[in-house]
Amino acid sequence: MAKDAERRDDRPGDGRHESANERADRQWQELMQEIRVAQTGVQILFGFLLTVVFTPKFQGLPQSDKSIYIATVLLGALATGALIGPVAFHRVVAGRRIKPQAVFWASRLTFIGLVLLLATFTSALFLVLRVATHGVLVPSLVSGVFLWYLLCWFALPLWARSRHTDELGPPDG
Repeated sequence: MAKDAERRDDRPGDGRHESANERADRQWQELMQEIRVAQTGVQILFGFLLTVVFTPKFQGLPQSDKSIYIATVLLGALATGALIGPVAFHRVVAGRRIKPQAVFWASRLTFIGLVLLLATFTSALFLVLRVATHGVLVPSLVSGVFLWYLLCWFALPLWARSRHTDELGPPDG
């Protein structure tokens, strides 16, 4: 029992009694669940974006809108790569006993993917509203939605993390 307690990487009062490997396994599963949600969104948007160039209306767009489209497609491709990256990363390093490091790098790729997804959504919204309305309110509307994304995806979680993380720091390191 004493050896088992020594093997465990417990933090007092964190409510978990798991080894570093068990923690990495749990974190990996949690990360994969999160990525599934983001992957679905980026893949649907990216798939739709790839078809736009083949529509009759695309050929009539001004060069500025075509440039926005190209930037949006590139952002979508980068977001897709970053959000699928953790799966490939895991496949390449599976069985090498480096799950904590895999979790670290997969988490970084996921964060980069979310930032790129934010840019893709914002750019796509800008293009769609610009083509659909030709209105001067488009930059204001897109800025409002961009700020909403920032609030939901980053500001609120960062606020909760700072407000509810005790002085010991986060239990997951």
